Amino acid sequence: MTSVLLAVNGTLMRGLELNGNLLAVDAKFVREAKTVPQYRLWSINDRHPAMQRVVKGGASIELELWEVPASGLATVLMEEPSGLCIGKVELSGGETVLGVLGEAALCEGQREITEHGGWRTYCAARDATRSGTTA
Repeated sequence: MTSVLLAVNGTLMRGLELNGNLLAVDAKFVREAKTVPQYRLWSINDRHPAMQRVVKGGASIELELWEVPASGLATVLMEEPSGLCIGKVELSGGETVLGVLGEAALCEGQREITEHGGWRTYCAARDATRSGTTA
């Protein structure tokens, strides 16, 4: 195995705060995608999201797929915020890939943002509210 397809749903996405961690290991953007409607998303102190698979109350979450060299995967993961981990993520097209997920303890007491369908959409709505405009 020379590379791994990795689903990211937050600050590792293109143009966001930790995207440089993917670029530093020569990861390549593949495409945007969505999960099956079995995931929930939380904002962790408004710094990054955490996604979990659920049995009830889930939605499709927007994410990006990146081809990450197997040799760089651990490097990327070790730079992720505490409480984020790797697991299997089911995509809307039926494919299962590795992806960044959040531990249950990380999400306790945090703001659920599932209704926004993704981190970028949540951030745009949050920023519009702060500036007094509508998203």
